[in-house]
Amino acid sequence: MPDQVTSELRWRCRRGMLELDILLNGFIDKQYTHLNSEQKNIFDQILDYPDQLLFDLFLGHMESSDNSVSDLVQTIRQSASV
Repeated sequence: MPDQVTSELRWRCRRGMLELDILLNGFIDKQYTHLNSEQKNIFDQILDYPDQLLFDLFLGHMESSDNSVSDLVQTIRQSASV
């Protein structure tokens, strides 16, 4: 992955919650390059979600009505063993 893309993604993964920073940056390190283009687009979309919504999704306190978002959230959770 080009350094420019990595830098931009890492910047967008900086959140107001340390837990989200660790989870999202760990995912970029381990799994992001294995995503297809649709999954990368979904990842980009979920980075626009508010921190509390992301936190609730990743901890399983709620589920997205969009199956593709739910699938990616599950992939991110599995990469961090949450």
